[in-house]
Amino acid sequence: MWPLNELNFSNFISDFGDVIDILLVTYVIYKLTMLIRGTKAIQLLKGISVIIAVWFLSSAFQLQTLKWLVEQAINFGFLAIIIIFQPELRRALEQLGRGRFFTRYATIEEDEYKDAIDALVKASTYMAKRRIGALISIERETGMNEYVETGVPVQAKITSELLINIFIPNTPLHDGAVIVSKNNILAAACYLPLSESQLIPKELGTRHRAAIGISEVTDSLTLVVSEETGQISLAKNGELHRDLDEEQLKRLLTTELHRQSTTASSRWQWRGKNNG
Repeated sequence: MWPLNELNFSNFISDFGDVIDILLVTYVIYKLTMLIRGTKAIQLLKGISVIIAVWFLSSAFQLQTLKWLVEQAINFGFLAIIIIFQPELRRALEQLGRGRFFTRYATIEEDEYKDAIDALVKASTYMAKRRIGALISIERETGMNEYVETGVPVQAKITSELLINIFIPNTPLHDGAVIVSKNNILAAACYLPLSESQLIPKELGTRHRAAIGISEVTDSLTLVVSEETGQISLAKNGELHRDLDEEQLKRLLTTELHRQSTTASSRWQWRGKNNG
């Protein structure tokens, strides 16, 4: 009986180890998914999924030439991924080193967006009346850490007074963009990519071109206050909504950010129910 009990105990330990192994791998995959969600890397993941699907189909239907091309793309693609997404990989390792990899994501409160919208509208209209140029980019699903790192960290709750002070001419932070996330100002004096579109009117300056440029590569909303005309514009998905009054600006921001708040809250509630 002793050898039998010892065998059963060994099998139990082996099965228990397999369960722990599966749980740990599942948790790591989940955290990695949460880490890249909202960044450009998620688009890469979708592209890899398409390539894998094509490889399976080419194998199933014996499409040798297509299969060979896909295999070459996979062989050389790994090195290309490391080069192209070096900033994202570096930030992931930094978060792992700081222990943030194991932190829980916070909920998104609708009141946070309401306060942020009120501050953005108040600051924009104040600066527009006084012809103070401003460039404010609002982070949404796509992460903007690579642009935040080009500026000066602020990490303060967003208020209209703080935004106005940042963009007062000849102050240290007035030149560049402010990047905000929810109701926080992440950084000021940030560099944004300029759009190369030939359709942008010639009378629009660098701020407008930067606002359109960042909206082409992320899903951010970017406010521009022109110091020449005092007009308020909003860039979204590569398009520029020009000459907005206070009510139009508030309506646009409320529509876009409320949609994000509702989506994010729904995702959190779904995860919470599953965790419970």
